[in-house]
Amino acid sequence: MTDRKAQLAANLAQVEERIASACAAAGRKREEVTLIVVTKTYPASDVRILHQLGVRHVAENRDQDAAPKATACADLSLTWHFVGQLQTNKVRSVTSYADVVQSVDRAKLVTALSAAAVRGERELGCLIQVALDAESGERGERGGVAPDGVEELAAAIDSAPGLRLDGLMTVAPLAGEYAWPATGRVRPADGNLIPPARRSSGCEHGLRRYERGSGGRGGGRSDTCTRRYGGTRSPTPARVTSRSKSDHSRKYGHSHF
Repeated sequence: MTDRKAQLAANLAQVEERIASACAAAGRKREEVTLIVVTKTYPASDVRILHQLGVRHVAENRDQDAAPKATACADLSLTWHFVGQLQTNKVRSVTSYADVVQSVDRAKLVTALSAAAVRGERELGCLIQVALDAESGERGERGGVAPDGVEELAAAIDSAPGLRLDGLMTVAPLAGEYAWPATGRVRPADGNLIPPARRSSGCEHGLRRYERGSGGRGGGRSDTCTRRYGGTRSPTPARVTSRSKSDHSRKYGHSHF
């Protein structure tokens, strides 16, 4: 085993241990959780090593990095997730390799994604990016539709050819009224915002909540943790995808390992 493979294997094992512990604390089964490795800033050679180690889901946030990396790894059985803000002029490229886009936040982007998906004869999974601190009719500083615009955007995705509505991607602000864990702002009183209930949440405290046993299944919630291990920047960030017994409660989270 090369030094790099050993390094990645050790970091992957550490994350796997934390996921297993978090699942146990939250009363969930480990097999309900899928690890999504965020390979941004790391080379395609790392993706190949991770594939050898059993990773099957990877994510990128910049098309200029993701496109050549996906091409270099086209012979591998991988599911690619695009998790960054997406401009319409990058849509055609992104839809050529991504299986899921987690940052859909406006109708214009829905139209562009639909056209590209139909042109490429593909079905593209879409998560609506929600800016929990955005005011009505506005977008968040890091992208995302305001909570009161979610249902309209969901309907647009649901009716768009070539697109599959998978749920929400929420990033809670670090401070203020809607800081983590108060992400229920996107959930109405009946608890059913849209039929498919994947929920991708970005906040470094999320996995810790599962580790404390407070990350239950109720209301389609998802918790996320962003961390780095060790005193230096450790190789390869990752996401954790959690799937409940019901297909109506799939969830995303992410960590760095």
